Amino acid sequence: MGIETQILDFGMQNDADPQKLEETLRADTQGEIKAVLTVHVDTASSVLNDVAALRGAIDAAGHDALFMVDCIASLACDRFEMDAWGVDVMVAGCQKGLMTPAGMSFVYFNDRAESFRETASPSFYWDWKPRSNSEMFYQKFAGTAPTHHLYGLRTALDILVHEEGMENVWARHGKLARALWAAVEAWGQGGPMAFNITDPAKRSHAVSAFGIGAGNGDKLRGWCEEKAGLTLGIGLGREPADAYFRVGHMGHVNAQMILAAIATIDAGLKATGIAHGAGAVEAATALIAAEA
Repeated sequence: MGIETQILDFGMQNDADPQKLEETLRADTQGEIKAVLTVHVDTASSVLNDVAALRGAIDAAGHDALFMVDCIASLACDRFEMDAWGVDVMVAGCQKGLMTPAGMSFVYFNDRAESFRETASPSFYWDWKPRSNSEMFYQKFAGTAPTHHLYGLRTALDILVHEEGMENVWARHGKLARALWAAVEAWGQGGPMAFNITDPAKRSHAVSAFGIGAGNGDKLRGWCEEKAGLTLGIGLGREPADAYFRVGHMGHVNAQMILAAIATIDAGLKATGIAHGAGAVEAATALIAAEA
């Protein structure tokens, strides 16, 4: 589509730096930058970006770039407030926090983004106009509607919004994430396991990434999957990949599931002989009990 990108790379263990963004935008004296794109949560590193602070950086620079945020790994897991945080475009998928089988994606946009659309020339596939303001029903989906996915999504939204309530959903994800982190802190006291993101305030409540030493990530994942039926995430985008693993704690998940996963990982560490500290299960259950 003729789009040129400038990447601000903050590495695999840091969040996006608002000050660096502001400096970059201030240097754009010709107004060549049309949009700032970021992820709310990065699946590979498990970092949580401060979306409101990045919006503040754009405003401080006096720049009119659109602000676009990828919430695929965070929506309905970590708090996200599109309007309050000044996001112009947000994209998400149905298969994570929204608890629906993979197959649908979503674009949310405000009036400002819509005005930009009128001067752009998107391809038919990427054009949101016929989907958001369609003349015929099929145009909302560029073809046959994913009927069963829509029924599933309807049920998921009823659970999230009406039965549990979003404030409770966000609180649940936070509690379950902290339970896992308590276990990891205990394991790390006597072995190589360590948080990829050291600052708890910058960790996602949807997924957590850990380093555990070369070869140990694959060793632990292999035992947990083959011997206990627990699938841990791979060291996505990491070098060496076999030194990392990830745990997803998003969507349809509760204390029973997380505590079972923690106990299984604990057994896996013992079975594989990977050095680790004691008391992980106790630490996790104590946190769950305290925050119940």
